[in-house]
Amino acid sequence: MKCFPEVYLRRLTADRHILFLLVASVAVALLATLLTQGTFMSADNWQSMATQLPELGLLALCILITMVSGNGGIDLSVVATANLSAITAGLIARRVYPEPDSANVAFTLTFLSVALLVGLACGLINGLLVARLRFAPILATLGTSLAFQGVGYALTNGSAVIGFSTGVQNLGLGTLGPIPVPLLIYLGVAGLLAWVLSSTPYGLRLYLLGTNSRAAHFTGIDTARVLITTYAVAGVLAAVSGIIFGARANSIKVDYGSSYLLIAILIAVMGGVNPAGGAGKVLGLLLATTALQFLSSSLNLLGLSNFLKDFTWGLLLLLSIALTSSRLNLWPTRSPPASTSPPTAPP
Repeated sequence: MKCFPEVYLRRLTADRHILFLLVASVAVALLATLLTQGTFMSADNWQSMATQLPELGLLALCILITMVSGNGGIDLSVVATANLSAITAGLIARRVYPEPDSANVAFTLTFLSVALLVGLACGLINGLLVARLRFAPILATLGTSLAFQGVGYALTNGSAVIGFSTGVQNLGLGTLGPIPVPLLIYLGVAGLLAWVLSSTPYGLRLYLLGTNSRAAHFTGIDTARVLITTYAVAGVLAAVSGIIFGARANSIKVDYGSSYLLIAILIAVMGGVNPAGGAGKVLGLLLATTALQFLSSSLNLLGLSNFLKDFTWGLLLLLSIALTSSRLNLWPTRSPPASTSPPTAPP
């Protein structure tokens, strides 16, 4: 009979990505606290991290669901979609309501509605290219990324769209008690997505599609519909990130967050998403985002170079791949004892 500690440790080490990310986050937090003489654990630093984390986290969620779909699935247009959504929303809302604060509620609702609709449209374009026209996802979304960025330049001539309502700004800078509103939005979206992926028919079909697209087709799943839905959801998630982009800075520009794409992919892979499809958990992505944010904030507090930040992020990714892909079995199962009864003679 197995003792309780062994059973508990088996469950704890069942998902090595989760275990590694938990250990890495705690280790970085403890080390940063010691090196910064407690500054890392200050309320101001935690609030700053909680405000910065959602932008990248939401983009990483886009990468997660498109990678899970398999067949090389990925969305390289997430940053361009986020910026175009916020730019279009800002331009239309400011045209309809030239004085944002005099029509705070109307401006805010218009801004949110337009941004989400633009994100949905961008996602549907990606989905149709991948599912109906059979474009390779990496090429389709690379092309639409450049196209969306070009539309953004055409709309703004490369200048920033500045000045939003107080309601919009509160989505990026407001707090509910001690908790920043962007973090609440991020956790709410992540929780909803985790439920959809784990508890709905769409989630089951998406994972089956990513694991074996041929088997998914022969079981009667409309694979094209699943793909279109997946890229549409990614577009909406990117638009939510774009809303937070604009809300935090009270402005939006077409080249905002140009380095975010690679970081979002890094977070997704480090969080346990299989680039080949069929595997990936929202919890792993949340922990990966947290670990990278802890590392970034600690290096900033120590006044170290951004080049060192890139190095440590890459090192953390390589460590996560090396340790979680190891075939070493920490808790080997015992093989049943060989039978001692004599073999029966053949008839």
